Amino acid sequence: MLTHMLSEGKPQKQICQVVLDHFEKQYTKELGEAWSTVREVLTSPLCWQYAVLLNKFSYSSELENNLHLKGYLSLFQETLPYLPGSLKCYISRTPGRFPAQKHQIGKLKEYYLLNAASLLSVLALEIKDGERVLDMCAAPGGKSIAMLQCAWPGHLHCNEYDSLRSKWLKQTLESFIPEPLMNLITLSELDGRQIGDLHPELYDKVLLDAPCSNDRSWLFSSDIQQATLRLIQRKELSSLQVQLLRSAIKALCPGGSVIYSTCTLSKAENSDVISHILSSCSNILPVDISELASVVSDEFSLVAGVQPHELLVLPAKGKAWGPMYVAKLKKT
Repeated sequence: MLTHMLSEGKPQKQICQVVLDHFEKQYTKELGEAWSTVREVLTSPLCWQYAVLLNKFSYSSELENNLHLKGYLSLFQETLPYLPGSLKCYISRTPGRFPAQKHQIGKLKEYYLLNAASLLSVLALEIKDGERVLDMCAAPGGKSIAMLQCAWPGHLHCNEYDSLRSKWLKQTLESFIPEPLMNLITLSELDGRQIGDLHPELYDKVLLDAPCSNDRSWLFSSDIQQATLRLIQRKELSSLQVQLLRSAIKALCPGGSVIYSTCTLSKAENSDVISHILSSCSNILPVDISELASVVSDEFSLVAGVQPHELLVLPAKGKAWGPMYVAKLKKT
């Protein structure tokens, strides 16, 4: 394992060589020359950047001024197809992490730290006030929080199958969302594959941020045996993702839309999943998100030559966001 050192000499994170070797083989084939730059960023945590999403339910002008003083800029400077004024997110051009905020009982947190690319799935979903929304695999909760910055859903269903992650999700939401608004939110621990049958044609919008081979975290697996097992089981993930997406489609009312997103570069878990659904579901159409991709291309490094209904963010130097795949589908 290769060890990265912090400036003061403390060991930071160790790269898991078995995962890197696996990625090297696959992504050289899938991404070509782009992989070497992506690999450099993914394996160098000191290059990583973190965005600061402000919480409109606990707004602090002092915090916003502080961000400006530290050189942070508004993430979305251009006019997007959908960008509520209540969604405020700041980024720094230089790597580093704004200090995390400790939880204080009775006081909502003022900001949430996240990978800026994860906001693209929320923006692509285009939530409007009063809509019924399902966040199918919602932990740790960042995307749910971002959705609630954008609009007031008539009902938001946040589901997380894993019980530990579900507790984390509940704590996160309670730290950011005022109690009266929590009444509009349903939390559940259902198997996402069953939600379509349990709640057919109920939701206007569904976000499926699917379980995937999380490239960033897998590269730093501390347990080599677990990493090796993950790589073996990786082949089965696309089957699970297809099942979850089919369930999400069942849960959508006609005319509703679903966003499918992952934080992997893997073609098998991204465009192949969408192609499978489009070729096997006659009531599903792709939705063009190329305008969104075009407008955010200054801030994010995007793969060229993808279909109009999808985008793929590649981590790059100075734009160390992603990996993030986003695709949008509509039910007729």
